[in-house]
Amino acid sequence: MYCRAGGYGIIPGVFPDAALLAALSRLRAEGVIVGLSASGPHQAEAIRRALPVTVDGQQLFTAAEVTWNLLEPSVGPAAAEAAAAGWAVLVKEAVANGRLTAAGGPPAPVTGLAAACGRTEDAIALAAALAQPWASVVLSGAVTRAQLQENLAALTVGQVPVLGLAEAPGAYWAERAARPWH
Repeated sequence: MYCRAGGYGIIPGVFPDAALLAALSRLRAEGVIVGLSASGPHQAEAIRRALPVTVDGQQLFTAAEVTWNLLEPSVGPAAAEAAAAGWAVLVKEAVANGRLTAAGGPPAPVTGLAAACGRTEDAIALAAALAQPWASVVLSGAVTRAQLQENLAALTVGQVPVLGLAEAPGAYWAERAARPWH
C-alpha cells in the first residue's frame, strides 16, 4: 500500500488524519508494507516528513518510491536517510522518462561514457542508479525485449563517474511536465 506524495508534499490531510494512520497501522500489523511514492521538486521534503511518523510507537512507513536519475538526484540525501531508518527505497524514472536514452537526446557525457563502455545510454543511467547505496530496487521501465536487454547491461557497466548533470529540481520537473506524454 502506498500513499502518493505529490510535487508539493504528501497528500493533504494524511499525516494529521489519526483514523487513516490507525487504519494504515493495522494493515502494517497484518504484514502489509506501507510506503509512499514521492514525485516532484519537493519529494525529499515528503520523505523527511514521513520518516518520523509512528503509530503506537511503530514506524508507519517502511518503503518509498522516489524519482532519482543523473538529471534529478536531489532526493538522494533523503532517500539515504530513509534507507538508514530501515526503509526499502525503490528508484523510478532512472532514465528520466527517456531523456537518458539514445532516443531522448542524452547529454554528451552520457553518450561518451556509453560509447567508451560499449553500452547504451540507458545502461549508464541505470548503472548510476544501481550504484546508489540506499537504492533497494531500480525499476527499469523497459517495455520491449530489446529495451530490457539494454537495461540489463547496466549490471556490467561498473562504476559510473560523477558526470555533473544535475539540473535544478524546479527546472527538471517543469521540463518533465512539458513533455508531450504528460
